[in-house]
Amino acid sequence: MNPLNVIVLPLRDLPQPWCGDVLDALGDRHRVKMFDRDLPVAAQFAGIDAVIDQGGSVGTREMMDAATEARLWQILGTGFEHFDLDYIKAKGVPVANCPGPFSAVALAETAMMYVLMLSRSFHQAAENFKTGVLYRPLGLELAGRRLGIIGFGASGQELARRARGFGMRIHAIDVRPIEAEILEELQPEFVGGPEDMDQVIADSDFVSLHLHLNAETRHILNEHRIGLMKPSAYVINIARGGLIDEAALHRALEAGAIGGAGLDVFSQEPPDPALPVYSLPNVVVTPHTSGCTDGTSRKRAACSAENVDRVAQGLEPLYRIDL
Repeated sequence: MNPLNVIVLPLRDLPQPWCGDVLDALGDRHRVKMFDRDLPVAAQFAGIDAVIDQGGSVGTREMMDAATEARLWQILGTGFEHFDLDYIKAKGVPVANCPGPFSAVALAETAMMYVLMLSRSFHQAAENFKTGVLYRPLGLELAGRRLGIIGFGASGQELARRARGFGMRIHAIDVRPIEAEILEELQPEFVGGPEDMDQVIADSDFVSLHLHLNAETRHILNEHRIGLMKPSAYVINIARGGLIDEAALHRALEAGAIGGAGLDVFSQEPPDPALPVYSLPNVVVTPHTSGCTDGTSRKRAACSAENVDRVAQGLEPLYRIDL
């Protein structure tokens, strides 16, 4: 294996542990440097064979123009809606990401946390503790409750594994057939396609979104589908904010038309914390941290390092998104 010249592009406010884990995963097999915002761009990309772009949010057209010898642009993350993919595709540089399986456990754990917090009215319980009110609010037992998982890929399946441990009934939607061994292991009550989505949403006690954001999935949970939900049902979103028509969701929450929501992602990030909807006792919000775990960082670093090694060996990188 011939060592490559690698440059790592860190997010300004979030270099660790992500970039440190990348450096550990690459070890001394390649010549690696960190991008320095205080130095000229072109000089730093001269002779660079591989670029590791944290979140796909750092790389600019200036960097892409300067990376004339690059044989890999590796996104250290899953989503790439903020990445200028068409621009770099025109330059013929292979682009790869770290797909869902590398963050699936972290996302599923957060979604399950929301299910538990919402079912036990966590905010109201915390307030009651402060004011000395005992034995209230009354919680919901999860056994027998129906969990609608929209997008039954890696994170949706990991959520199903956890929810089954609480006795929940799994109903799932996906655009592709699910492998027989997954169905045998997870034993969902129902798995359907997009044509079944409205019914699953209408029947579920919790609706959890696990989809990529693209033209087809934007606002997939729209005003019509929010209107189908039970008045007691909860929305959970740990995927992408644009999957939900947020204005419609906020109206439903403020009117008490649905049970509540657990939200980690938002159409505009950072969101406006002053919006009244985020202070409702039946709404749990976190600042896009569902995938931010030590395990996700190490797994994505290993994925990126494997692709650098593959390019160094003359092999195609895995998980290409430019094809």
